[in-house]
Amino acid sequence: MAKVKFTSGRIDSFRCPDGTEQAFLWDSTAPGLGIRVTASGQKAYVFQSKFQNKTIRITIGSPSAWDLSAAQAEARRLKVAVDAGIDPRVQKAELMAEQTAKHEASTRAEMPASIAWDAYLVARAPRWSARTLLDHQRLIAPGGKVKTRGRKKGEGETTLPGVLVDVLARPLRDINSDFVRAWLHEESHRSTVAMNAFVRLRAFLNWCTERAEYKAEVNVDACASRVAKDELPKSSAKDDCLQREQLKSWFDQVRSLPNKIVSAYLQALLLTGARREELAGLRWSDIDFRWNTLTIEDKVESTRTIPLTPYVASLLRSLPVSNEWVFSSTKSASGRIQEPRKAHNQALAAADIPHVSIHGLRRSFGTLTEWVECPTGVVAQIMGHKPSAIAEKHYKRRPIDLLRMWHTKIEVWMLEQAGVENPAAAVMEEVRAAA
Repeated sequence: MAKVKFTSGRIDSFRCPDGTEQAFLWDSTAPGLGIRVTASGQKAYVFQSKFQNKTIRITIGSPSAWDLSAAQAEARRLKVAVDAGIDPRVQKAELMAEQTAKHEASTRAEMPASIAWDAYLVARAPRWSARTLLDHQRLIAPGGKVKTRGRKKGEGETTLPGVLVDVLARPLRDINSDFVRAWLHEESHRSTVAMNAFVRLRAFLNWCTERAEYKAEVNVDACASRVAKDELPKSSAKDDCLQREQLKSWFDQVRSLPNKIVSAYLQALLLTGARREELAGLRWSDIDFRWNTLTIEDKVESTRTIPLTPYVASLLRSLPVSNEWVFSSTKSASGRIQEPRKAHNQALAAADIPHVSIHGLRRSFGTLTEWVECPTGVVAQIMGHKPSAIAEKHYKRRPIDLLRMWHTKIEVWMLEQAGVENPAAAVMEEVRAAA
């Protein structure tokens, strides 16, 4: 190919011949430097050379942006790279990738940690239960929504922001031990809530350390155990529980509640030991009146099947079938019971019994079963607790009829303490007749 010494005048006057799409002019001063012009008049400096016995061509840039001396210097640099066995195209791609990575890292460093949190929830959601996912979502809920339950006099009617909203509004790099310590100190008035959020924040940061896009920004000691120990008061286990001698008063008042659905729900909670939402989410399709079983969603496993004891069966049979939910509600948006605390507190006050939470009814079931000397493994299986021993975990899965024998004994004993004579015999005859 013919070469000429490049000058500004020659470059300006170079034109594409008629009938051709593009033309090239090559410089005799800088090896491999050329000027390309298209039929439309667009010009660009190019570099052309042999690399591994193949012709390569790289665009340097427009003459309007590159002066001649700069283009010649760039051509010489590219020639040196080719002679050294370096592909300039690969070198350019690596440089662009490096610059892109630096830009992304810089952008990511300024982003609020809530963006990484959203990615965390998406990644972990398949391994979590719906309740666990909801608990994580509530930690960053913006608040301001109208309360649908649990209103009290003197309180506002809108929800508060989640406890992690302000924490995750900061970039990841700013969430360090000093910040977490100060945050926990501010939240010490609600230590249980703060500890719950702290544990989930620590799990989130640990997840970030395993991700290439986040690990450079994470302070690995931000949620060290000593931080929470130093700033939060030691939490004590709750012990609210019905006593044997309180059962009669409790049943009398709960059974006399005007809302029979809430009444049945509270009694079923105590007599099954189920978790609040497990029983609230019971559907009619989950009940087998023929074989006397309940299949409920489980916090540990996906579901668990427990006996449908005679008295609980009579409670459920007496309920109206308004929709798919056993404990239905015409006032809640979900169509099922949402807030039984008000009615339960009224019953406790009328019975002159110290406060027992809704979860305390589950605790009461587990405690009162000792009066009938029920095996702890049976109680754990009915309540949906994880097995606590190797034998329980790997070798003992009791059949439903064995669970029913013990569960019926528990129910009979509780109702006897409540002043109901021979409940199982009468109700069992009713269930058999209906079947």
